[in-house]
Amino acid sequence: MKSPWPKGKKLVHLDLKGAPPRVEYLHKLIELFSQLGVDGLLVEYEDMFPYEGGLKLLQATAQPAYSREEVLSMQEFAKSKGMEVIPLVQTFGHMEFVLKHRPMWSLREMAHCVGTLNPHKEEGFKLVMEMLRQVVELHPGLHTLHIGADEVYMLGEGEESKLWLASPGHTVEQLFLSHVTKVAQAIKEAWPDMTIIMWDDMMRGMSKDTLKASGLVGLVQPMLWDYTPNLDVDRTVSLLEKYCNAGMSELWAASSFKGSTSVYTCVPSTQRHVDNHVQWLKVAASLSAAVNLQGIAITGWQRYDHLSVLCELMHVALPSLAACLQTLDHGQFSAEAQSRVTERLGIPSVEVEAIGRTSADDSLFPGRKLAELTVELNSLLNSEDIRFFENNMYLATLQEKAEAVREEMVRLYPDSTSQEWMEENVSPVVAPLQRITEDISTCLNQMVP
Repeated sequence: MKSPWPKGKKLVHLDLKGAPPRVEYLHKLIELFSQLGVDGLLVEYEDMFPYEGGLKLLQATAQPAYSREEVLSMQEFAKSKGMEVIPLVQTFGHMEFVLKHRPMWSLREMAHCVGTLNPHKEEGFKLVMEMLRQVVELHPGLHTLHIGADEVYMLGEGEESKLWLASPGHTVEQLFLSHVTKVAQAIKEAWPDMTIIMWDDMMRGMSKDTLKASGLVGLVQPMLWDYTPNLDVDRTVSLLEKYCNAGMSELWAASSFKGSTSVYTCVPSTQRHVDNHVQWLKVAASLSAAVNLQGIAITGWQRYDHLSVLCELMHVALPSLAACLQTLDHGQFSAEAQSRVTERLGIPSVEVEAIGRTSADDSLFPGRKLAELTVELNSLLNSEDIRFFENNMYLATLQEKAEAVREEMVRLYPDSTSQEWMEENVSPVVAPLQRITEDISTCLNQMVP
């Protein structure tokens, strides 16, 4: 018997920087998550948060941001299902949705790097704190906050950073740690009981002594992310033990149920994500007693960053999520775990590509009809038939299926999501075929009197 996930919370990550679900669908998803045994939501709002005042320009324009009432109702509904809501607000790297706006350009570390905040400007620090203040204020009773801080690209390459690094003893590691420590300390001053989580990747190369001396010990709980199916267990264990030995014994894991295969993946492989969780189970079983594992965040990325294309939408990834959760509960993806997934969602296979068509409603699997249509359209788009395209029957079938997907997609997601998804996945195939059929027609008209 394999050991299940040992302890702590199981969080599901909602990445709202692409394809934000309509409120009714969001509530159906939360209902399903609770039935699947999820303890909380890690909500990355980005531009879907209803920022106010001087930050109103951060709100999305492709579709309206969620209203204050909708953010509050989502939390109330999650709480009624026994789930806590943990907001994730980026405070250093991946601030593209902030720094893309002209009034914020001067706050970039490098002019051509849209994601990284200049850590030397007090204005940038005040901006981050105001973002955090508005988010915390709209989450009554909040006690845990995730401050991001992953992938702080090009840090140390701005002019002010170069000047700072020219002083003896100053390093890029210290530059990173000083900004994060400043933010964390300010959060603790404003909200003394707040638990602070942050991504770990910028600290992976740091020594135990550097981390010990950073001032972060006792302030933050690192969340180590690795989404690969062949996760290196020994390396991951040693990293977690290093953080623990540096005094940061309260630690989190982060796995993935979608959005980590490629930037443009349309339909996820359940097995790939299950394999990632099997590796994480091996990590959890190998940790020393000193490591106090707080839980695992099962991430579901919607874009690799704010300026990237859409990857798998939520509706096609629900079998993967259910399978990953069952893997954690059973300690392996056993026959019993698989049958739990298929029974729970009312599907014949854990792989969404094999669920087939059904006339059943989607009460067990919210978004099932769209998942079926998406799989069928994706199969057509990747069909060998394209190579042997001879007449417009294939094109007509493709267009008909695309229209069916569009009609169903706008029920669950904003119109802008449907439009973007079509432009990304359908137009690159359909547009050239249309040109070919038009050219054939023109040629025939010229040849036949």
